[in-house]
Amino acid sequence: MSGAAVHIVHHPDYLTPRPPSGGFPADKYRLLVEAVDRIGRPVVRHLPEPMPEADLCAVHDPAYVAEVLSARVPADKERRIGFPVTPRIARRAQLTPGGTWLAAKLALAHGFAAQTAGGSHHALADTGAGYCVFNDLAIAATRLIASGDARRVLIVDVDVHQGDGTAALLAGRADIATYSVHADKNFPVRKARSTLDVPLADRTGDDAYLDALGATLPPLVDRFAPDLILYQGGVDPHVDDRLGRLALSDAGLDARDRFVAGLARARGIPLASTPGGGYGTDLAAVAARHAATIAALHDVLSR
Repeated sequence: MSGAAVHIVHHPDYLTPRPPSGGFPADKYRLLVEAVDRIGRPVVRHLPEPMPEADLCAVHDPAYVAEVLSARVPADKERRIGFPVTPRIARRAQLTPGGTWLAAKLALAHGFAAQTAGGSHHALADTGAGYCVFNDLAIAATRLIASGDARRVLIVDVDVHQGDGTAALLAGRADIATYSVHADKNFPVRKARSTLDVPLADRTGDDAYLDALGATLPPLVDRFAPDLILYQGGVDPHVDDRLGRLALSDAGLDARDRFVAGLARARGIPLASTPGGGYGTDLAAVAARHAATIAALHDVLSR
């Protein structure tokens, strides 16, 4: 166990009421904050600012950004998102990209930092989707490049669902690469094209998953040579996840996280993480998995 502090980005306004649909696990974010306090590492908390509207519009359609910030999202887009965009949700949607950007800045300074929200990888240019309003990964990466804080950013997405929005928003960029390892037959039905996609069959377990990760990610890292990794560390590949299909164990998730962190550490690449997906009836268990990801990444990257 490392004595170095874990840099955690969190805002109280990330915590919003459970939406009427009941599908989005809003309560897990409160439980995640509590779980982080139990990981046995010193924690330094950082408060993000809302992402400036101009930076949101650098990635998303300005008309859609205006709909969200005014909490006037059309009903068809709210259905695609999965919940109503209330003023509280609109504030959370603007804070989350600011938090991912701040976590990236902290990672550049300290080697690793973690966000307690974010990883909204399904949001597209003119609409949200799949519980995602704004794509914090694409927004943060774009701002980091534009400001000169990074030259090349790699987004590593290990959520069980393909990062289709991230891939679509960043397609064609030479300075931002996208990697997604996911369940092939899971949501979304229509996949986008990432820089590198690794689709896996249902019930892929620990060994086959780790073999696929080990065979595909290091060559991309070496070829692209990023100076920052944004890690969408979804825990929904877990065998007990309600929306997952890959059947990873707790040990498999831990090995996944430690492999990615070890790869980044060996090549001197800072890494910032977002929680991404994690669904189930036992939200405390889901939150504990997210906290375990943060602890594993920190332990490897702070050595």
